[in-house]
Amino acid sequence: MQKVTLNMYRQWDKIFFVVLFGLALVALAACGNQAGDASNETGGEEAPEEANAEERDYPTTVTIGTASQGGTYYIFGGGLANLLEEHLGVTSNVEVTGGPVHNMQLIQSGDQELGMVTTGPAYEGVTGTGEWTGGEKLDDVRITFPMYSTPFHWWALADSGVTDLSGIEGQRVGVGPAGGTSGTYLPMIHELLELNTEDVQAGASDMASQMLDGQLDYIGFAAGIPIAAVTEVEAQREINLFGVEGEQRDLILEEFPFFYEYTIPAGTYDSLDDDLETIAMYNFGIVHKDVNADFVYDLVKAYHENIEQMIDTHASAKEAEDPEAILNNKNLPMHPGAIRYYEEIGIKLPDEVYPPEWDGN
Repeated sequence: MQKVTLNMYRQWDKIFFVVLFGLALVALAACGNQAGDASNETGGEEAPEEANAEERDYPTTVTIGTASQGGTYYIFGGGLANLLEEHLGVTSNVEVTGGPVHNMQLIQSGDQELGMVTTGPAYEGVTGTGEWTGGEKLDDVRITFPMYSTPFHWWALADSGVTDLSGIEGQRVGVGPAGGTSGTYLPMIHELLELNTEDVQAGASDMASQMLDGQLDYIGFAAGIPIAAVTEVEAQREINLFGVEGEQRDLILEEFPFFYEYTIPAGTYDSLDDDLETIAMYNFGIVHKDVNADFVYDLVKAYHENIEQMIDTHASAKEAEDPEAILNNKNLPMHPGAIRYYEEIGIKLPDEVYPPEWDGN
């Protein structure tokens, strides 16, 4: 029998180490293949989505321009942010702005991606006819989706004894923020009707606080109803709500053709027992003309297909439940991405809303 020596033990040790090392490599390779398979199973669908997102040139984050806190735009903006996050995977920053006029300027300059506007500032901005434009046309702004009507109404503390618009003559009246629909057009309405008011420009929440603190007896405002600032005040004080009708309304409609007659239904506020006749403008979402068309298409599609989510955010969105609400826009240029969606669902748009960059696709 061969004698086992120390050298032979050492050789066997080396052989055992080599074999063990080889087995370890095989095991690692197997794990690597399993991990690769798992990656294909769980991550294989993500890679194409990321590639498509880059290919479509989607924004990863958008800024949504609203208006003052306490107004409908601010609440609506929060709903849009949730919609973008849940259905398009796009995060948003909801920003307080001066309102529609300011939003028009911010969209034109490219300082925000998505905004909200009423027909008055939109028309005056695109045509450069509003005094606030300085004659400059904000013609890079495009309409995307319909929102709701913005009725103008006023309210006064009940102990003031004022129950109609004529009663605010010569008084100090809150009219909303500068750059907003209210802050822009209420002073023009007061002047047209020769009410000689001292108009105070402030946000809806600020005006409500001033009224509750006894600093302001009268407020006029325009937003989707119900307006949070009204419900805040009437929860603590008795108020009288009033609109505008008759000859006064006829005069306003003749001077400002972007207004239309509107009735605020009884029960909209606890303080409103009867229907209230007044005037209104319509609201739309807006973007810059250079925003990616696929993104706008998908945004408008998600908006209409999930409109109940927006209605849950604010009841005023019910006016956009039927996509044909987009026809409230008669002559303002729309974004090609939005046009493609509405044409696909069979809505015939007015010729006037097709922008210069529309190529039929």
